[in-house]
Amino acid sequence: MTKETVPRSPADQLIVALDGMQRSEALALCAQLPGLRWVKVGLELFVAAGPDVLVALREQGLRIFLDLKFHDIPATMAGACHRAASLGAELITVHACAGLKALEAAQTAATEAASLEGFPAPTLLAVTVLTSWDDKRLADELTIQQSIDQRVESLAGLAMAAGLGGCVCSSREVSHLRQRHPWPFELVTPGIRPQGADLQDQARVMTPAAAIAAGASRLVIGRPITKASDPAEAFRRCCQELE
Repeated sequence: MTKETVPRSPADQLIVALDGMQRSEALALCAQLPGLRWVKVGLELFVAAGPDVLVALREQGLRIFLDLKFHDIPATMAGACHRAASLGAELITVHACAGLKALEAAQTAATEAASLEGFPAPTLLAVTVLTSWDDKRLADELTIQQSIDQRVESLAGLAMAAGLGGCVCSSREVSHLRQRHPWPFELVTPGIRPQGADLQDQARVMTPAAAIAAGASRLVIGRPITKASDPAEAFRRCCQELE
């Protein structure tokens, strides 16, 4: 877990998701956003551009949230997180349901790799239940009788027990999780839509200010910025909402 206190500046609290882009598009967009600090590299960009895109983004002075949601046996989880941390990723997602042993191995490997490279210790973020699931599907398809809220709470507790630094959670869960997991435990929240933005395919959303007030530490915002006619202005307005 990192020792960083609550991020204070709006730019520290906003992570711009570079989803659906090629390498050149992502780098060009980032260059257009004055004050940008954090970017999210997810599966689409990582598969399209490879790990070298992390190096290129870091050369632009950016901090990396690597959102690949690792879920495998402990040795493989450890190896993947070791490599991710050696590339300078500071936030790394893993599935909490990989289990305690895998989570502990991943955290240890990531910390060791960062130390070897002279990077800050990364924060591993546990993914609990993806927002595409509902209670009925959880019971019917996975035979899990817990409600989603119960499942999220138990997996967040497992992440804490394994020494992870935080969770990715939806806006509807952030307040409850913050009550149980105080700072510096990170709660990184997607599904954020600035005031007046198109909801697109998101159903459960919050504005940036509301999510931070509820206890989120960082917010992931993609299309409202990346698909805006003026991305720099959209990013500025998001920061302004948090001031």
